Amino acid sequence: MSFALTILAADGAARTGVLTTPRGDIRTPAFMPVGTAATVKAMKPETVRESGADIILGNTYHLMLRPGAERIAKLGGLHKFMNWPRPILTDSGGFQVMSLAKLRTISEDGVAFQSHIDGSRHVLSPERSMEIQRLLGADIIMAFDECTPHPADYTTAQNSMALSMRWAKRSRQAFDALGGSLAGSALFGIVQGSVYDDLRRQSAAALLDIGFDGYAIGGLAVGEGQAEMFRVLEITAPVLPTDRPRYLMGVGKPEDIVGAVMRGVDMFDCVLPTRSGRNAQAFTRRGTVNLRNARHQDDPRPLDEDCRCSACRSYSRAYLAHLVRADEILGSMLMTEHNLTYYQDLMAGLRAAIAEGRLAAFAADFAAAQGAGDIPVL
Repeated sequence: MSFALTILAADGAARTGVLTTPRGDIRTPAFMPVGTAATVKAMKPETVRESGADIILGNTYHLMLRPGAERIAKLGGLHKFMNWPRPILTDSGGFQVMSLAKLRTISEDGVAFQSHIDGSRHVLSPERSMEIQRLLGADIIMAFDECTPHPADYTTAQNSMALSMRWAKRSRQAFDALGGSLAGSALFGIVQGSVYDDLRRQSAAALLDIGFDGYAIGGLAVGEGQAEMFRVLEITAPVLPTDRPRYLMGVGKPEDIVGAVMRGVDMFDCVLPTRSGRNAQAFTRRGTVNLRNARHQDDPRPLDEDCRCSACRSYSRAYLAHLVRADEILGSMLMTEHNLTYYQDLMAGLRAAIAEGRLAAFAADFAAAQGAGDIPVL
């Protein structure tokens, strides 16, 4: 089988394993850096790989608008186009259509919208989303769904979830008609239902009836708060198959990831480490650090003395603070490299803790270190 999840160890609800794909193994739990427009911002692919990433994420909406899926296909596919030979997951585009597009109109067929770039008109349907993702050559393809607004009353959430399940069935049919599985790609369904327990269970049951290679949990980290997100995960994760990967979309902060792993999630993505890196914010073992703060301007110490990235091995806080204040491109590059390395080291730590049966202790140590605050001022 070209796509399969092997669970190597479990600790409570948490699992660690290997997701096998034709383009390489993905160690789980895994964090996927976001390469929305065929690039992880401020990073070369080689540096992304050096951080420890096994897989990255691209986006259907952005790539269909610019440079175009057909153009990328003619140039050899997304992997060749961006020089990333390892696995790529593509988001179906549904979230971006809802959040970025102008004058969008949702119908049973799909979503008609105007591009946020130039106002050109497009239609994105389950069938077109599958076609675009196959043209890109994605290894993991996401079913097309509606991003339920938050907050949503019960009826709105119910109708939105039901539409997403009808679209999920059409996505499955279109994926199969395009020969996705034969080409080595996998298709993930997306559980919706907002914060309503019965809707989440209904959504999961509908997706299981259709059958997918993996299952994503969507519609969280949209403002409901961490406690509510964890509660929904505790309802949703246990009803998903144990032999398929579970992907929590758009999450998140380090503490969110640790909590979600403890509740059985295998895969994550988020723009936070890259976006924060471009905005002078670093994630460290002692919490977040803002390099624009004056205290760092004369500090010769590294950002995080336990970090293996080049920003921490070769440069001082003072130099990094200078780069971000001077708005130098190198500042974004080094800060992003650091953040992605931190996230990948966190995932490696979680995998090791699960394998050794010490996840609770790992989580307690993580929380204590984060709560201790940054290193004292010199």
